[in-house]
Amino acid sequence: MKPVVVTALALLLLLFLWPMVFLGGPAPAPEESESLPTATLPIDRASVRPAEEWAGKSDGETVVRVKQADGTVTALSMADYLWRVVAAEMPASFEPEALKAQAATARTYTLYKMLNGPVAGHTDADVCTDITCCQAYIDPAQAAANWGDAAPLYTQKIADAVAATDGQAILYGGRPIDAVFFSSAAGSTLDAVEVWGGSVPYLTGVASPEGEEVPDYRSQVTVPLEEFKTAFLAQYPQADLSGEAAGWFQNTVPTSNGGVETVDVGGVTVKGTALRTLFDLRSTHFTASAGPEGITFHVTGYGHGVGLSQYGANALAKQGRTWQEIVAWYYTGVTVGTYAT
Repeated sequence: MKPVVVTALALLLLLFLWPMVFLGGPAPAPEESESLPTATLPIDRASVRPAEEWAGKSDGETVVRVKQADGTVTALSMADYLWRVVAAEMPASFEPEALKAQAATARTYTLYKMLNGPVAGHTDADVCTDITCCQAYIDPAQAAANWGDAAPLYTQKIADAVAATDGQAILYGGRPIDAVFFSSAAGSTLDAVEVWGGSVPYLTGVASPEGEEVPDYRSQVTVPLEEFKTAFLAQYPQADLSGEAAGWFQNTVPTSNGGVETVDVGGVTVKGTALRTLFDLRSTHFTASAGPEGITFHVTGYGHGVGLSQYGANALAKQGRTWQEIVAWYYTGVTVGTYAT
């Protein structure tokens, strides 16, 4: 995520309330594949598909229209589409119940899109393969090449996860939820209002059991002083970054999990989410310190922190939780079942 592009998207979040997820990329671990909510793009409600075409049907009976990177639209069964998404979103080495939770989450996200209408960027398709807009996606041949000798095992493992959750969605009030998810939490997830400014009854903060077993759970980003000043003042020209850098950061207001809700930088109050995007931090759970090398951010976890934590789901699966229990853990007050109009 480049600072200029991401900052522009972050500003657009003020115009649209809701995120849709998207973690993505064929990376071996999800902490390398998180993107911004797609609510930065306008929804084209005129392109909503009639629910009768897909509601209550099995994955094999449901057709998903997928816009590819080259602009063409491919029609896939929900089962085939979800295989490609899960293979891209979550390491196939994860516990089977975690993979099932991911499959149910990805299906729910897709149904949410189909129910509410595609974004203006692809009104001819339900979803696309751009991780800054929709979910991650990988071709089976590429996934097999990435997995090497483990390809037969992992291919079947993901197929089993999709099949085991066939047609099942995460529902609130009988409707598919906006099933946002991310990589790893710093002790607990966040309430949607802390990140996007609007409350959602099923997106409330809960404890999340992952920790030091997560790759790069703790990360560090050092920004040279002049680079920091240039980037920050370009966005906040009213800030005063004169004097010792150690005094630039003041009055941190924490999030519910101890991250940064807001902080004063050079006398300007800035959201933690804005600093995260501006300096490409892995999460808003960070501290900042000044030294001869520049401003150093010490970061814990990866992702926006709302909804299902992928590494948390894997930790819960290792504890013996079922996929239904995992999604109910992360999405407050939901039920699991087949969506029917």
